[in-house]
Amino acid sequence: MKRAVLWMLLLCGCLPASAQNKPANGLADRKLWLDYLDKIARPVISNLANDKLKQNMPVMLADNTDSKESRTKVAYLEAFGRTLSGIAPWLQLEGGNAAEVKLRDQYRQWTLKAIANAVNPQANDYLEWSGGQPLVDASFMALGLIRAPWLWEHLDGQTKKNVVEVMKTTRATVPVYSNWILFSGMIEAFFCKYDLGDDPVRTEYGIREFTEHWYVGDGMYSDGMNFHLDYYNSIVIQPYLSTILQVEAEKKDKYKAQAEKAKKIEQRYAQILERLINADGSYPATGRSIVYRGGVFHHLANVAFNRQLPASLPPAQVRCALTAMIKKTLEAPSTFTKDGWLNIGLYGKQPGLADFYITTGSLYLCTDAFLPLGLPETDEFWSASSLPWTAVKIWSGQDVPADHALDIK
Repeated sequence: MKRAVLWMLLLCGCLPASAQNKPANGLADRKLWLDYLDKIARPVISNLANDKLKQNMPVMLADNTDSKESRTKVAYLEAFGRTLSGIAPWLQLEGGNAAEVKLRDQYRQWTLKAIANAVNPQANDYLEWSGGQPLVDASFMALGLIRAPWLWEHLDGQTKKNVVEVMKTTRATVPVYSNWILFSGMIEAFFCKYDLGDDPVRTEYGIREFTEHWYVGDGMYSDGMNFHLDYYNSIVIQPYLSTILQVEAEKKDKYKAQAEKAKKIEQRYAQILERLINADGSYPATGRSIVYRGGVFHHLANVAFNRQLPASLPPAQVRCALTAMIKKTLEAPSTFTKDGWLNIGLYGKQPGLADFYITTGSLYLCTDAFLPLGLPETDEFWSASSLPWTAVKIWSGQDVPADHALDIK
């Protein structure tokens, strides 16, 4: 049985071939994660830093797009905001081996320039900040700035003013009565964190609706008035709600009861997500926005990064599950264009999987699977020996504890 588990780990890449007699730690996994993150993020961040994102980024749209012109305009902010939200914890980290430090320093400098161009009306790459979709992706940029205070602290004064101005622009957009209310809430959380004058009503609205009205049970919220069997609890709802609650606790000492309840829900949903990763790294392709690839595990990555995994999920087990998923979703030969941009799809180029709102920029939400790179290599997530995840255990014949729903009274 142990040999079967070892073989499955080798197959999924969580153990090097030399580790047949001794389980490996996660240093090889970390290098693989960094290589993939660099491959995904480099075209976005380096081009925007050089004021050439609009010039060089190809914009693919869903065949059934609702508006070719408007979707193309917002695709660049989509790419940047989502990429920033994923790389931010790693940019915030200090230390590590020389190669990683050098790479991080390069990305820090690129990202500062990228932010400056994105919010500078005189730049070629000044992005689109007005309208519905810009509210979404401005919130991802806000999330990135919350996750990486280093960036905010190192922006020049004019760029900070420009950031505040574009974020305020989004207040003119009334969010859809769904997970979108958390987009407004995240932007206010950014204002709150940096003492820039937040609107507490917008924050309260999102927190109250989800914690008091939209929890449906067993670790999941409905997306507005209706429950949908998709990954939006992971893509947006729970990472956003968790971050907003953290900021409110730190800055205003508010919402303690809501945060306590939310943590129990977050841990249960993390268990569910881990069980959805199959032994080969695949997972059920159900619900909308499936072309976000690893972004559908945003929540599991976020709980691991915040060191809030339940006792039933050792960090190394989650690391190996996420490693298998990352490899599976990015290994197909047609995942990237010849110039290194992501193609629409889940396993390679599959434009038929795209919802009407999908653009090339949308795909960069996959960077949120890489949040644990914000933990140092000495953290248990990376330093502990590799472990089989739940699917590997079950499908290699191991006996494992039964799964149970979460009931909150």
